[in-house]
Amino acid sequence: MSVRYDACVLAGGQARRLGGRDKPGMLVAGRPLIETVAAAVPDAGRLVVVGPPRPGLPRAVFLREDPPGGGPVPALRSGLAEVTAPLVALLAADLPFLTAGHVRALLEAADPGAVLVDDEGREQWLAGAWRTAELTRALARYDGRSLRGLLAPLAPTGLRLGGSPWFDCDTMDDLLRARGEAGPLPNEE
Repeated sequence: MSVRYDACVLAGGQARRLGGRDKPGMLVAGRPLIETVAAAVPDAGRLVVVGPPRPGLPRAVFLREDPPGGGPVPALRSGLAEVTAPLVALLAADLPFLTAGHVRALLEAADPGAVLVDDEGREQWLAGAWRTAELTRALARYDGRSLRGLLAPLAPTGLRLGGSPWFDCDTMDDLLRARGEAGPLPNEE
């Protein structure tokens, strides 16, 4: 299925649980996490990255949320303003196992949205795809700070896909697991 979409990658967090390190720039399999995520959206019309500019993403449009450091909802507002396609892949910048196949599955199920579900059955709000108009309308009437509070009422389709595409690197233990340096991944236990 060929579908026109843009990608919005949120990459501006403070990575407190990683001691303030540059989480999107952390390496897994010799590649920065954000480059892995960008490689999962090769057909995106636009690659919008909400976070500081960085090398390795020549086709990206970089911008910052308002206020800076304001969290995922202000970041989404800023990013969505640059989206022009009817669908948008909304992704975190720290998904080391996300592939183009996973993103295609999300886009195909996005009516009005689809999100990955982890092995414990939790929706992963920064691993999804949405109809842009639906997301824009939801943001216009939402004044909260929680992505879950914004997105859950839209009743997205939850997808369980192989390969742990929802696994994100929030802590050093997560990063070590993604690198294969510590314990098994959740779906290997």
